[in-house]
Amino acid sequence: MKTLEQTVGEYRDEWKARSLEQQRLEIENNEAVAKLYGLEDEVPSHVSLERVSLTNNSAFRWPNKSPEERDVLFAQSALVDLISYAVGCMFGRYSLDTPGLILGDQGSTLDEYFQKVPQPTFMPDADNVIPVVDGDWFEDDIVDRFRLFLRTVFGEQHFDENIRYLNETLGLKNLRDYFIKPRGSASASKFYDDHVQRYKKRPIYWLFSSPRGSFNALIYMHRYAPSTVSTVLTYLREYVTKLESALQQAELAGNAKEADRLRTMLVELNEYEHDVLFPKASENVEIDLDDGVKINYPKFGAALKRVQGLEAASD
Repeated sequence: MKTLEQTVGEYRDEWKARSLEQQRLEIENNEAVAKLYGLEDEVPSHVSLERVSLTNNSAFRWPNKSPEERDVLFAQSALVDLISYAVGCMFGRYSLDTPGLILGDQGSTLDEYFQKVPQPTFMPDADNVIPVVDGDWFEDDIVDRFRLFLRTVFGEQHFDENIRYLNETLGLKNLRDYFIKPRGSASASKFYDDHVQRYKKRPIYWLFSSPRGSFNALIYMHRYAPSTVSTVLTYLREYVTKLESALQQAELAGNAKEADRLRTMLVELNEYEHDVLFPKASENVEIDLDDGVKINYPKFGAALKRVQGLEAASD
């Protein structure tokens, strides 16, 4: 198997070739039109590469950058696209085995997925809830799932090299930094900010998030069921239990700084459960995706990460 860096490089070269071919065709077309009307000496036929409007033409996307800078930006964009696709595979929206959309109807289930993909190379998440927290607290958290995706697609032998390339290209200290809200930032995370922008502030993956982002869980709206919030609540309670155990260990070890950090997190999460998530889980909220994200997203109020333009009417 090829490495991630090799794959991105081939993808970049492929689009360079496509862009040059499209440039050639546009110049030929201009020359033919000019000749037809006898305007060869009056109308310029040349088309600069920066004007060839293909989505992945680096010269068109970043006209004011040098070729070297464009290569870096192309690689970053390709990796962000790959992560987005991987999360789609985690939820069953996409599959490595079958092209196109797999689950895209309201109330989609895994049974429907397996009817289309009987033996998936990469299994979608079982309960449509993927925790996003700062640390390896869950076996099915988004970072572990993405690591598995990389191993599945690019092979175990290249795993460490691929992680290194991804972190270096995206400017990360570690992979988890891409999915977790930076401390003291208004951002949800690099991943969720990209997702909201990608879907023009109408996200299809919804982020349940405590006020300071100590607990997050991602769901796919097309697999949403009235019991989904209760499943998120179960993850939150499990996380709280694990943090309480970690707090006891920190206190026994005399690690006052870590103990204070964990206490602060526990206060936040207990309030989020009591004031927001448990009441919302008790409602068994129904949604109708025919009404659109703008109507359905605000039904969950403060349980979900706030997205500008999707606030509840009372906000």
